Amino acid sequence: MTTFDDREKQFEARFKHDQELRFKITARRNRLLGAWAAQRLRLTGADADAYTKDVVAAQFDAGGDKHVIDKVVGDLSAKGHPTTPAQVRFELEHFAQQAKRQLINE
Repeated sequence: MTTFDDREKQFEARFKHDQELRFKITARRNRLLGAWAAQRLRLTGADADAYTKDVVAAQFDAGGDKHVIDKVVGDLSAKGHPTTPAQVRFELEHFAQQAKRQLINE
């Protein structure tokens, strides 16, 4: 095997690792956001868990982050907690940093 082949395999392995890490960070970030929103909605137990899973699943609908933000803003506003997309985006970025730290320290 040539040095070029070795470098290509290393690059592919690194790319795969980075993609997996990005996916895990996004999922954890959305879980943290869902838990935050569930608390504001005064959901507990199984209801809070179900809501958190719904927020995580929203990432896979068309729109990705925008869909997650729109869902949380809509849910909070519908329950009398007026929230702007900018506020939720701020929390999303905060939770992304927290998720990254958690995963790196595991």
